[in-house]
Amino acid sequence: MTSDYISAELRKLVIKRASKRCEYCLIHQDFSIYTHEIDHIIAIKHGGETTADNLALSCLSCNRHKGSDFATIDQVTKEIVPLFNPRHQVWDEHFYIHNARIEGKTQIGQATARLLQCNVANRVLQRQVLISQGQYP
Repeated sequence: MTSDYISAELRKLVIKRASKRCEYCLIHQDFSIYTHEIDHIIAIKHGGETTADNLALSCLSCNRHKGSDFATIDQVTKEIVPLFNPRHQVWDEHFYIHNARIEGKTQIGQATARLLQCNVANRVLQRQVLISQGQYP
């Protein structure tokens, strides 16, 4: 299937596989004002397909900042850096949480956290509250 239509069955698979957490920032659906969305990791306009291997669960904030991007420019080296791909990479290998901030361990993690604006004040504050309540990650 190569269209942007996502069947109910495929949606359920993506949500269950992610345990209802955004696969980029790890916020659980229960703590998000907006319903998490199904993200095409590689956008259809870039040749991505509507298959389980190209879909991720994403909170509204991460999905809006990611858009159709699959790479960004490293702010220091000015090199093109691919974004984190939750189907082919392990979150803990690219990120860690420090004082409720999502920090990159790798160039991919750093670039992804920056592009998705994971550490803007309101998102960090939300994670601080959830961490204090034992609800994050």
